[in-house]
Amino acid sequence: MVTSSRQSVVTAPAAYCAIVHGLQMAEAFPVVNLDTDAREAVELLASRRLPGLIVVDEKGRPHSVLPASQVVRFLVPSYVQDDPSLARVIDESLADQVADKLAGVTVRRLLPSKPVELPVVNHDDTVLEVAAIMARLRSPLVAVMKDKEIVGAITASRLLELVIAPH
Repeated sequence: MVTSSRQSVVTAPAAYCAIVHGLQMAEAFPVVNLDTDAREAVELLASRRLPGLIVVDEKGRPHSVLPASQVVRFLVPSYVQDDPSLARVIDESLADQVADKLAGVTVRRLLPSKPVELPVVNHDDTVLEVAAIMARLRSPLVAVMKDKEIVGAITASRLLELVIAPH
């Protein structure tokens, strides 16, 4: 199941003078659950050129972020990751492998085996607070929460857009 954030999201103007909070930076963002078909999730990542997806549990609460880089890691055989020179001699194309590796797989299986801290910020967090969470967790996006609900997401590119905008 793939859904989008249900609430409308307020976005900040290109240039701002006041303190900008998470809710103003947040953008509507697709959400998938742990049992979403992996191929469907990968198609969403690819078609919208997303840096990752917000993954929710069965109750709709944030569970994790699935970075696109983690999907690539899942798709590339570990022996090729260990020795990239092998990629030159392997006959099978990555495109052919994608369909095979994703068949019957859920998003849950694409996630790292060890749980990581959830990249979540509050709706009233500042730009610097959001940046600190992204940097510390090395996450390409964070879910923005208000009253235990996801109200959107902030991507690293959105954050950078706000940081470099003239004040």
